[in-house]
Amino acid sequence: MKPSDIERRLKDEEKLNIIDVREENEIKTGKIPGAKHIPLGKILTRLDELDKEKEYIMVCRSGNRSSLASEWLTEKGFKVKNMVGGMSNWESDME
Repeated sequence: MKPSDIERRLKDEEKLNIIDVREENEIKTGKIPGAKHIPLGKILTRLDELDKEKEYIMVCRSGNRSSLASEWLTEKGFKVKNMVGGMSNWESDME
């Protein structure tokens, strides 16, 4: 999934479940509004915060860590998409 697809869906006021797997110091530079922060190293220990009925969009700086998180969550039975290119390609608002 491309950043522009996510931007468009957010502008259409669609409720998205976005998880940012970057580290704390990276989050301080800004994140997608409404995104939940779960660092990659903690994702498997925080599965109880996720719902297998929902779809999640995984985000990191470049798309590599979020791709890994997507694989792990898919293996655990979650519906997941990766934001290709990560926050490096994000051109919309941040919080």
